[in-house]
Amino acid sequence: QVQLVESGGGLVQAGGSLRLSCAASGRIFSINAMGWYRQAPGKQRELVAAITGGGSTNYADSVKGRFTISRDNAKNMVYLQMNSLKSEDTGVYYCNANAVIWRSGSSRSTGDYWGQGTQVTVSS
Repeated sequence: QVQLVESGGGLVQAGGSLRLSCAASGRIFSINAMGWYRQAPGKQRELVAAITGGGSTNYADSVKGRFTISRDNAKNMVYLQMNSLKSEDTGVYYCNANAVIWRSGSSRSTGDYWGQGTQVTVSS
């Protein structure tokens, strides 16, 4: 299994910045894509940003130019730098990882894993 622990959420005024971090641990062989999703009250969870193992990135149109995703493969961590925050960025932010883990013996399996979420609140 893989454990993902997010940190860095909080309350910020509109126009401010926050940096989210997510640390992955467990019986990890390798991590493929990592990403950040968010869920606002009454809405479905949506992709905010994703990054492949090679560093290719993908962003939701609503955050392009304001958010930057990055990762440290050596530390199994992913980050989300959020600038020029807006009230509509409010929600619970979840870290996601598609990882290959060790099973018994030398077998491996691939799966999607989620963190517990961190609240981001942007006041206008």
